[in-house]
Amino acid sequence: MIKLAQGARLLCAFILICIGISAGAAETAARPDKLVLGLLPGESAPTVMRLNEALRAHLEKRLGLPVELMVGASYAATGEALRFGRIDIAYLGPVTYILQSRRAKLEPFARPSHPQVGPSFQAVIIVPQDSPAHVLADLKGKDIAFGDPASTSGTWVPRYQLLDSGLVAGRDYTLRVLGAHDAVALAVANKQVAAGGLSLPIYQRLLKEGRIDAGRVRILAESPAIPEYMWTFREGLPPALKDEIRQAFLDMHDGAALAVFRAEAFVPAADGDVDKVRGWIEAIRKSSPDAVPAAR
Repeated sequence: MIKLAQGARLLCAFILICIGISAGAAETAARPDKLVLGLLPGESAPTVMRLNEALRAHLEKRLGLPVELMVGASYAATGEALRFGRIDIAYLGPVTYILQSRRAKLEPFARPSHPQVGPSFQAVIIVPQDSPAHVLADLKGKDIAFGDPASTSGTWVPRYQLLDSGLVAGRDYTLRVLGAHDAVALAVANKQVAAGGLSLPIYQRLLKEGRIDAGRVRILAESPAIPEYMWTFREGLPPALKDEIRQAFLDMHDGAALAVFRAEAFVPAADGDVDKVRGWIEAIRKSSPDAVPAAR
């Protein structure tokens, strides 16, 4: 009987070892042949690809895995691609993340942190240099340009700024959707609209690169601090690979890769980081019930 018990224990141990080996093999097999990074079309696709090339090269070297960049046709398209597993990680703004995470189990893991302000940025509402507007309330009855409908700094935060000044889209101003931050800036500079909302960092870079003339536009209002965009995993990535990717971001010291994010480092990200934005979305939804897409 003792020998039988010992034999049974040995058999159980052997089975557990085999299960462990099989699980390890399955995880290894699940490692993708390449890593696909999803990016939002805040500007033209070639510009977005160019700006993120240093990050792509850094990750490819660090992970020992081919890394490919993909720019979605829209913010929603990038979010949907992550949700359905066509990309592996994506750099999502708070609103895109919030809307997509209602329909899929997404996991934010890193976000850029900046000198002085930490992991936050701002939006601005700009007007032509000679605009008679001095405060946001002066834009009542005007056409105002915005970027992608799911853009945090290109649509939602500027809409919240206007709402906070008593202006509701459709009632107090006409909302013009132009799709990208640079298109908004150019429309304002060319006086095609009375004002436009966009990311402050992008606005500053457009000025620096000479893509818009500083003498033709000015900032009418800056937003409160906005929680930064978050790098987010799709559901189903192997845990070991997620750990590698997370550490590749959190340990990053590559100046060129960090520069496009204006970051001194990447710091951990979590779902609760964007709760402030959830409050802004809810305020807009109450003023304009059709503004927020229904969960599907």
